[in-house]
Amino acid sequence: MLNAAKVGSGTDDLTNMFLSLSLASIIADLAISKAQAGLISTITNIGMLIGGLLFGYFADRYGSLKLFKITLLLFSVATAAMFFADDLASVYALRFIAGIGTGGEYGIAISLIARVTPVHKMGRMSSLNAVAGMVGNISAAFLASLILPRFGWNALFLLGLLPLLIVLWVHLTVSENDLVEVGNATTERNSEIKESKPSFGELFRSPELARQTISLMFMAVVQIGCYFGLMNWLPQIMQTSLGLSVSNSSLWMISTIMGMSIGMLFFGRILDAVGPRIAYGIFLLASASAVFLFVMAKSSIAMLIGGAIVGFFVNGMFAGYGAIVSRLYPEHIHSMANNLIINVGRAIGGFSSLIIGLLMDYSNITTVMVFLSACYLASFLVMLSIDGLRKESYAKAGLHQV
Repeated sequence: MLNAAKVGSGTDDLTNMFLSLSLASIIADLAISKAQAGLISTITNIGMLIGGLLFGYFADRYGSLKLFKITLLLFSVATAAMFFADDLASVYALRFIAGIGTGGEYGIAISLIARVTPVHKMGRMSSLNAVAGMVGNISAAFLASLILPRFGWNALFLLGLLPLLIVLWVHLTVSENDLVEVGNATTERNSEIKESKPSFGELFRSPELARQTISLMFMAVVQIGCYFGLMNWLPQIMQTSLGLSVSNSSLWMISTIMGMSIGMLFFGRILDAVGPRIAYGIFLLASASAVFLFVMAKSSIAMLIGGAIVGFFVNGMFAGYGAIVSRLYPEHIHSMANNLIINVGRAIGGFSSLIIGLLMDYSNITTVMVFLSACYLASFLVMLSIDGLRKESYAKAGLHQV
C-alpha cells in the first residue's frame, strides 16, 4: 500500500504539471490573456479544496482505500478529457473536476502512509511520498518536450489516463484487510472510526487548536501559492522573455525539480532529527533569499543552477506537512486534517497564479520575486507562533492521539 500511495501521488503531480508546461501553448491557441490563464490554476485549486473536504471526511468516516481509488479515477478521466477541450470554458470545467479528484487523493494517501509508519520515521516517509510527486513532475517535463512540439497541448493531457493503471493495480493487489496500522488491526480502526464520528469541528475545538489549524493553513497557502506561481509562470517567462524553446525551458524544470527532490529528502531527515521549528526556520529564510536572488541569473547555466537552489529550499519544505499534521492531530481525523490544511493552501494559494499573471501584465519579474520573498518571511513569523512546532511539544505528540 505504501508503494501504491506514493505512485498515486506521483501520477497526481504528473498530470498537474502538464498545465504548467503547456500554459504558453494554451495562451496562444485560445488567444487568452495571462490573467485568464492564471485563473485556470486558481479554478483547479478551488476544485482541490472541495474534493479535499468531501473525500477527506468520507475517507475518515468509511475507510480510505475505496476513496483513494475513486479520487485517482476522477482526476485521471477529467485530465484526459482535456484532449477534447477547444475553448476556455471547457478548460475551466475540466480542470475544476480534475482538482476535485486531486484534492481528495493527497490526504488519503498521507493517511494510509501514517497508518503503517512509526512516528520517528514519518518525516522521512512523508518526504519519499513528496519525492514521488517530483518524479511525476520530471516525467511530465520529459513527455512535454517530446509531445508538445509535435502534437500540441491537447495530446499531452491525454496521458492523464496513466493513473488508471494505479487504480487497477490497487484494486487487484490491495484490500482493506491488508492495511494494518502500527500495533492496530484495520478492523479495529474501522470500529473506532464509526464510534468517533469524525468532524471538521475537531480541528477547531479549542482556541489553541483553532490557532494551530489556521496558522498551518497560512503556511500551506504560502508554500503552495509560491510553488504554483513559480512553476506555472517561470517556464512561460523563459519561453517568451528570454527566447528559450519548450525543450530548454523543460530542462530548467527538470533541474529545478531535481533540486526540489533532494531538498525534500534532506528536509525529511532534518525534521525527524531536530524538529519542525528549526527545519522550517532554515528553509523559509533560505527560500526568501533564494527567490529574490534568482532574478540575478542571466545566463542559461546560471538559471539551471539557480533553479536547482530555489527548488531545494522552496519546495523541500512541502515534505514536512504530511508528517507534522499527522503528528499534531488525532489519527481518526488524519485525512480531513491533511486535506483541509493542504487544500485550503491550494485554493487560496492558487490565486498566486492570477496575482503573478497580473503582475507580469503590468510590471516585471523583479516585482514578482519581491512579492514571493515577502510571503516566505511572513510564513516564517507565523511558524514561530505555533506552539505545537516547538521541539518539546512536537516530541510529545504522537500518531495515535485520541
